[in-house]
Amino acid sequence: MSGTPVYEKEIVAIILYTSCFFMIVAVFLVAFFYFSRKKIIQKEVEKRDLEIYLQREQLHAVLVAQEEERKRIAQDLHDDISSKLNIVSLNTHLLSAPNLTDAETNEITENIINLTAKALENSRKIAHNLLPPVFEKFGLNAGVEELCGEFESSKSVKVFYKNEIDFDDKEIDRHLHVFRVLQELMNNSLRHGKASEIRINFKNEDHSNTCYYQDNGVGFDSKNAENQKGLGMKNIDSRISFLNGTLKIDSEIGQGIAVVFTF
Repeated sequence: MSGTPVYEKEIVAIILYTSCFFMIVAVFLVAFFYFSRKKIIQKEVEKRDLEIYLQREQLHAVLVAQEEERKRIAQDLHDDISSKLNIVSLNTHLLSAPNLTDAETNEITENIINLTAKALENSRKIAHNLLPPVFEKFGLNAGVEELCGEFESSKSVKVFYKNEIDFDDKEIDRHLHVFRVLQELMNNSLRHGKASEIRINFKNEDHSNTCYYQDNGVGFDSKNAENQKGLGMKNIDSRISFLNGTLKIDSEIGQGIAVVFTF
């Protein structure tokens, strides 16, 4: 009987130690899950902040591009249209001068007609650059076909265009972003890439509209991040983001450029 209290004490000690052990484990688990959850929440906040920052950067790039386009249009209107109309106005006043011979009157009138025709033609080009009527009336495929024709008319580049997608006319707002991306790429190929050939192919792959773009220009080092920071590239990236698409650019110096984007 004398050993019974000792045995009971051992059982109580075991129970106490076991309880303490489980309490320590419980506290550890609670602390672990608390800090893990806190870390997950912190990562989610950082991810959301990064997404907000990227969205702001994309919006900023689009706004800057829009301002640059407005400046270019204003410059075109001032330097070209306005100057021609000023000369037309001066020639019109000359017609009211006394003692003009028939030859002088005919020369002034011809100048007015020629300048007016040039001003009208240039105003049409400015309006066309803002939103091509063919694109607005007949959609993306027709707009790209006309765009390719315009670049080929310069005689400095050959454009090979193939379309395998039946575009939905109801998505014209989205297609305008695609059109602007191609405009930017083609302008870069001609101005900076000095390309003599451009290839554009629209395909539907894995239920996703995809554009394959290539040129044979001078190319650049696409692995250099600095080459991806130009206004044109930011504008392209912003438009692809608005389309919830993907963008891949591969280029090497002397090897042209290959661009694949989905929309």
